Amino acid sequence: MRYVVAVRALCEFTAKQGDLDLRFTPSPSAQEGIAGHALVASRRGALYQAEVSLSGDYKELRVRGRADGYDAQNRQLEEVKTFRGDLADMPENHRQLHWAQVKVYGWLLCQKLELAEVRLALVYLDIGSQQETVLAECFTAEALKGYFEAQCEKFLDWARQELAHRAARDAALAALAFPHAAFRTGQRELAEAVYRSAASSRCLMAQAPTGIGKTIATVFPLLKAAPRQHIDKVFFLAAKTPGRRLALDALALINRSAPTLPLRIIELVARDKACEHLDKACHGESCPLARGFYDRLPAARSAALAEPGAGGLLDKEALRTVALAHGVCPYYLSQDLVRWSDVVVGDYNYYFDVSALLHGLTVANGWRVSVLVDEAHNLVDRARKMYSAELDQAELAGVRQSAGPALKKPLDRLHRAWRDLARGPQHPPEQAYQVCDSPPDKFLLALQQATAAITDDLEAHPTRVDAALQRFYFDALHFSRIAESFGAHSLFDITLDDARVRNGPFGSSRPAARFSRLCIRNVVPAPFLAPRFAAARSAALFSATLSPQKYHADTLGLPADTAWVDVPSPFLAEQLAVQVVSDISTRYQHREGSLAPIAHLMARQYDDKPGNYLVFLSSYDYLEKLAERFRQLHPQVPIWQQTRRMDEAARDEFLARFVPEGRGIGFAVLGGAFAEGIDLPGQRLIGAFIATLGLPQVNPVNEQIKLRMAENFGARQAYDYTYLYPGIQKVVQAAGRVIRTTRDQGVIFLMDDRFARPQVQRLLPSWWQVRQMRLRPASVTDADRRVWVSADGVQP
Repeated sequence: MRYVVAVRALCEFTAKQGDLDLRFTPSPSAQEGIAGHALVASRRGALYQAEVSLSGDYKELRVRGRADGYDAQNRQLEEVKTFRGDLADMPENHRQLHWAQVKVYGWLLCQKLELAEVRLALVYLDIGSQQETVLAECFTAEALKGYFEAQCEKFLDWARQELAHRAARDAALAALAFPHAAFRTGQRELAEAVYRSAASSRCLMAQAPTGIGKTIATVFPLLKAAPRQHIDKVFFLAAKTPGRRLALDALALINRSAPTLPLRIIELVARDKACEHLDKACHGESCPLARGFYDRLPAARSAALAEPGAGGLLDKEALRTVALAHGVCPYYLSQDLVRWSDVVVGDYNYYFDVSALLHGLTVANGWRVSVLVDEAHNLVDRARKMYSAELDQAELAGVRQSAGPALKKPLDRLHRAWRDLARGPQHPPEQAYQVCDSPPDKFLLALQQATAAITDDLEAHPTRVDAALQRFYFDALHFSRIAESFGAHSLFDITLDDARVRNGPFGSSRPAARFSRLCIRNVVPAPFLAPRFAAARSAALFSATLSPQKYHADTLGLPADTAWVDVPSPFLAEQLAVQVVSDISTRYQHREGSLAPIAHLMARQYDDKPGNYLVFLSSYDYLEKLAERFRQLHPQVPIWQQTRRMDEAARDEFLARFVPEGRGIGFAVLGGAFAEGIDLPGQRLIGAFIATLGLPQVNPVNEQIKLRMAENFGARQAYDYTYLYPGIQKVVQAAGRVIRTTRDQGVIFLMDDRFARPQVQRLLPSWWQVRQMRLRPASVTDADRRVWVSADGVQP
């Protein structure tokens, strides 16, 4: 059996040395890199070959890759690198790595074409000026063969270790047994669907009820399928930290149930949560963990894989322990260990974002990966944010005010282009929200010139810290990159704001200049996500709320042959009393009048059956008003509230109130931290009041989104895709907090007359038996009694 390694991966393992140094940034975007390579190829002669596939063997190794180009007439093999800024500032260890790559390619080419010698060239293309710097040198085939074999020898022991690990891993996985005595109701059906999707190399959408154990039912079959399907890695992607924790717990359980299973599991966390020195820059002159990083990396890598943490996991704490013991950065150690891990647990962005680490490594190394997407109903909104970008003119104004002489002109030029854009004849000054066909070329050119100038300035002053400038700089770079792929999937809009500035000792304020915010707002992430699904051997998206199937398939860009399974609920209708309160309206214009009726209903239910309840509202403002009214009317009932910008400790304190013998009502926002992903079984939660349909607010932005949905999917789908489906999805997720096991009993009150409408009830779980009720007239005071409003269709 041969170990297959990409040229770049081989060289990064054997030739990287010295400091971790990220000062030579930013790198060009993927689109700019592709365009740069194409530009270099277009400048060469007719015999020039771009993207030359090469491979070669050495003992148990097979080394393969694609050289950027070969000029047969001049017998010159080229490795093209695009960059920004001053080439002289490139760290020497970067240059050494590039030479290593082109030398390995050089031998593979000499072997393929039976060449006695070849000219090797590093072609550095400045994206800004489009000027090439060529560093070339002639090498004999014999010298390149010696270099190639030396690199392979450095890697060979590691490759043999990896081959042995893979053989042991696959043998153990083939014999792996389910870690519980039996499957729960619904688990086997879900597990079989995941296994079949892996075996047929297809995507799967799996709708499965909350509480059946979806995590273990998806991870286990995929691991079982790995040996036969030659799956290199499994990526478990979660929307939030609790989802990652559930995955790590399930994987630890699998590892404990099979003591001989050598499964390498790693958790990826955000840089700001893994960094030990947030006040330092990522280079050896600033951070001690970056200094000599690549010199100490081999020992840290070996230690991490030899002695994983509890349950065989390299989670955040286990990685930190190893990293600090070897004096390396935990965050970048975790990125290296991805290459040698079997299962990677991380956030959605690690595979689906613009410059996602896991997707990039998958493509570069030709890995066969299977992807699990937990709570996949969240992916639409999360992906929209990944492929959206925003710029704030107030931030530009602040940067202009403090900018040095070198930045004055380009920032002034950008300011004028921005002003002309916002004041153009098609944009009346009194119009606060405007939608344009696309970002204008004149503005994008000014933005690119400004970012180029800031790049030069940051490189000229590497020790200077200007947080505002750096924040605007990275926002501008992201905006430029997103603009490159602007299309029918997105909106470009301008929002005018009345900015205010503080003056005076008592914080008084006065009106200031009117600034604008520019936004490229992704509406349909499908065109961006489709290539990510295509790059995976298989993918399984699972959630309790993936209905309607077509809505998610359309917006996420899933393949046409995506399989679907709707796992029957293990719960009985008798476990959950679902009541639609049909004489309450939570529409915005009726909210004030709804407060007393909702408060009386909650108090009546609490008196009838004391225990722990949650009430979900559509906004913090509505929450605060209802909580205050409830506190006035029923001070004897304990209550606690979700607050704006709660930190993790405050969230834990909120949940800690839900004890088995506890009593009281927690107030939370629908779609927030307590509306999904929390587990309160048994008496910890016996009921929920949901005072909203969860529909997005009707405003100019959402109305434009609806128009864009109509353009993409037809007018009949536009309202449902924009408002109805996302709203009801949040309602069902929140309701799912109540029944978590087959022994639970609970009640849900859906408080809005629109819940009685057939088109809404069709979107509710099929196992629910929904009953309608009206509040007794005595429970509503004359002052708070609302007027019954009847409307055709479901309107926000």
